[in-house]
Amino acid sequence: MSKFNFLYADPTSPDEVIGNTPYGIYDSDTTFQNESLQVVKYVARKLGHPVMQLEFNSGSIYACLEESISEYSQQMNHYNTKNWMWEHYGSTNRESGSTFNEMGSHEPEAPHMGTTFLLSEQYGEAVNVGGGVELYSGSITLTSSKQVYDLDNDSNITGSHSGKRLEIQRVFNNQPSAISRFYDPFAGTYDNIELLDSFGFGNVSPAVSYILRPISYDLARANAIETNDLVRKSAYSFELVNNKLRIFPNPETGDNGDKIHFHYYLKEDKQGVTRTYTNSKVSDPSNIPYKFITYSEINSAGRNWIRKYTLALAKELIGIIRSKYASMPLPNGEVSLDGEALKSEGREEKEQLLTELKEFLESVSLTERARFEQEQAESQQQVLNKAPLKIYIG
Repeated sequence: MSKFNFLYADPTSPDEVIGNTPYGIYDSDTTFQNESLQVVKYVARKLGHPVMQLEFNSGSIYACLEESISEYSQQMNHYNTKNWMWEHYGSTNRESGSTFNEMGSHEPEAPHMGTTFLLSEQYGEAVNVGGGVELYSGSITLTSSKQVYDLDNDSNITGSHSGKRLEIQRVFNNQPSAISRFYDPFAGTYDNIELLDSFGFGNVSPAVSYILRPISYDLARANAIETNDLVRKSAYSFELVNNKLRIFPNPETGDNGDKIHFHYYLKEDKQGVTRTYTNSKVSDPSNIPYKFITYSEINSAGRNWIRKYTLALAKELIGIIRSKYASMPLPNGEVSLDGEALKSEGREEKEQLLTELKEFLESVSLTERARFEQEQAESQQQVLNKAPLKIYIG
């Protein structure tokens, strides 16, 4: 095929861009179709057409335009990733599959403290008030004259978890609330108390606790009752070493069949780094659901950057083409081509445009915003410190 078929000629219809871009990412966008015609003519004029012949056709400029929009989209996605990566982590559905030519603008983010909530779950697990690991319940049945119970390996204690490493959180034997054992002269006779118990009211606060006294008074009385039970009454104590529970005192015949309850985590659950509720969620920058930016939603400043970057790419491309021949022979001499100069100029412009865009995005990042607000608050405080204070005479 003759190389003259690839010489540049002005396109006449916006529809010519359809099918002439390498990936067709933006071909369905009517705004892209209309502006591509203008951008191609702009680039051609900046490169010297029609005074100078261009050694590529409009399809090459369409490819440069598509690459420019994709580069702009990538920088925007990098900006969003930098600001919001840890908001998506473990929360947002990840991008799966190859949606290479899919466009779509991302909606504003709703921050939720990022990975801080993941750390808070671990603190919750440590104090048994939350977290992402199931807290199990178990119990041991006391056997007379048996003082040591292996919580890890006794199948009668932990059932299906037998043989697995446990992390014991609490060993307890529930007793009635101390508040239900307050001496209350207004609570009635013993028969009345039994009647209240039968209706489920036995463990509620007695009437005397409604007398206007500081709450610390009730707390002190409850603490005194619990301490009395612990010190003066015969009660079980225990020692937990390597998940072997040693009961004190040694259970006797009358203790046979009594139960001591405990809560525990499975060690493998706590040590696991994955949770079911994070399945198919964002795990790294490669699967954040950012798509190619929608061209019709790019503002005038962004489109101006894209036009300049397209021109830089076109300069580099025509420079590569012309560099194949340093000079062209003529009947009475030769003419030197400007391929190397165009290549160098195009690459410099590309680097300069990318640097400007990155610096701008950095200046409007959340980090810079927080720094600006801090400086603004400090400046306002300095101004207020110099304002005269009123003197009040009372």
